[in-house]
Amino acid sequence: MEKFLFTDGMNGVIEAASLEALEKLVESAEQPDTIRIWLFSSSEWISYAAFRKLVPAPARKEKTLVVADRSVKAYTAQPAFIPLNADKQSKSKHWLKKVFFFATAAAGVLLVFNFTKIKWENAAPLSATAAWPSNVPVMDIDSLIYEIEDTRGQGLDRSTRTNLRLRNTWPDRIALQLVAEKETSSNISRFFNIDISIDNATGFNLDNAVVKLSVWNNRKISMTDTIRFGTIRYDKPAKRELDYRYKGDSISVSFESIKAKAFNFCYAATVKNEPGSYNDRWFCKE
Repeated sequence: MEKFLFTDGMNGVIEAASLEALEKLVESAEQPDTIRIWLFSSSEWISYAAFRKLVPAPARKEKTLVVADRSVKAYTAQPAFIPLNADKQSKSKHWLKKVFFFATAAAGVLLVFNFTKIKWENAAPLSATAAWPSNVPVMDIDSLIYEIEDTRGQGLDRSTRTNLRLRNTWPDRIALQLVAEKETSSNISRFFNIDISIDNATGFNLDNAVVKLSVWNNRKISMTDTIRFGTIRYDKPAKRELDYRYKGDSISVSFESIKAKAFNFCYAATVKNEPGSYNDRWFCKE
């Protein structure tokens, strides 16, 4: 332990260049319970009691005085005389001590700040597109239409065919994208100035959509956020800008739900992709 930072809770932070200098600061403190000491070897603030467990209090030097032919042990000695200009010298020393204290405190604060400050570096922007949902099976729509027509014994009209095709191939027609600026440190990244857009190419307006933003750490989702969209037109993308900052390894987006009355469409991420008949599972009459 070569260097220390010291504070008594009242006079700021003081740097001590040696253990002896630190002991002097400790002796000058009025309330030991308020003392905090920064050990550079462990990089942490500890209490006076914890410090004493690591470094026992030094033994106080004794002096022997001769009083009336008797030897008396004492810890302090009275000065022989007081100079006439002692008061001026005391004020001068006090002023210098204050200047030294504030300079040392400022240096100590800057030193601690530099030790704990996270240094961020610019990185390439992040661009992510929502993956095809796991609960949306890839289907041969022409075979599905043929099966329905064969079962009913009659052909489907053009509007029904179109709506059926839209409901079961919607991930090809409704694109969800995220773009964000990125900065990295030694062990984590942060994302900001986030833009989320929905490009609706169905040819019909969507009534609403709910998007989930996921933050990933060590290949696991550490947190999620929800973004809601109102009417999403088919002639221009719907966009949403986020002012938040997210910290993690990466971020991604996915649809939680989508509704479009125009082609009787209701998608929900909570619906499981169970084996069996997948015929037109996103049909609804809402």
